[in-house]
Amino acid sequence: MIPMIAFLEPDRLWWLVLIPVLLLLYLALLRRKSIRSRTAGISNLDKVLPKQQAWKRHIAVGAAVLSLGALNVAFAKPSDQVDVPRDRATIVLAIDVSRSMIAEDVQPNRLDAAKTAAKDFLGMLPARFNVALVAFAGTASIVVAPTTDRGLVSRAIEGLQVAPSTSIGEGIYSSLDAMALAPVDPDHPNDQAPGAVVLLSDGYTNIPRYSAPAAEEAKKRGIPIYTIAYGTEDGYVVDRGRRESVPVNHEELQKVADISGGKKFAAGSASELKDVYRNIAQQIGFVKEEQEVTEVYTGYALGFAVLAAIAVISLGARWP
Repeated sequence: MIPMIAFLEPDRLWWLVLIPVLLLLYLALLRRKSIRSRTAGISNLDKVLPKQQAWKRHIAVGAAVLSLGALNVAFAKPSDQVDVPRDRATIVLAIDVSRSMIAEDVQPNRLDAAKTAAKDFLGMLPARFNVALVAFAGTASIVVAPTTDRGLVSRAIEGLQVAPSTSIGEGIYSSLDAMALAPVDPDHPNDQAPGAVVLLSDGYTNIPRYSAPAAEEAKKRGIPIYTIAYGTEDGYVVDRGRRESVPVNHEELQKVADISGGKKFAAGSASELKDVYRNIAQQIGFVKEEQEVTEVYTGYALGFAVLAAIAVISLGARWP
């Protein structure tokens, strides 16, 4: 973080040259006291202030110097890249509802755990964000158009049902259609709001349309796709009494994220999925902006000053 810091008043940093001067003065005083002790024997002060208390003196001086340094940095008005909540955006939540999502390698099963995490994800997004819901298996549909009504989206997530086959491409195309339905910002009617697709899947595309061309289309529209490979290699479903393996296809979801300009995540449990959604919410919901961070270094200065004061008080308490 430190290399990223810039200063609005860099000329004020010259006061920092006083810090090494003060340290050299302190070391000189220590050396002088040491020489006196060797030549004059043990002084009354040494009897009152035992040697084991020297480390407290060092802490007091060190904390005071650090406090001065932090205060000087604050005086120079530092600025840094900080996370600022986006004012508006549209997020399409695309969830795979193919039959493989009933695999129980994630308790109670992949789909139910995904529903719970997706509803938690809604609460992590800024209130002004529009959220749409797309469900896909062999086909895809827009379950909820972009809206700020989190309750509506949450209820729709709860009502998702499994369906046969898997076409991740269909899910992407329907997500792009949902993105186009986002309401216009009345304050900026000509500006396109930033948007992203968060796509959760566990399976392989087994029918057209395919995911790579869909990801290319998302890239053309400037809409990154954050993919979540959900499940484990040991997942399976039972079809007509026969056990059928349904491992996660990491490769396809990685390609979708790479092509579209998004990022691929993986989760093999409900808790891991919540962490992934939290990470995505941070990346989507906030943007880096250069801002003055004087108060941060003022806080550091105050903290070091308090530490110095505690050390000094502790030393004083040992005096008779």
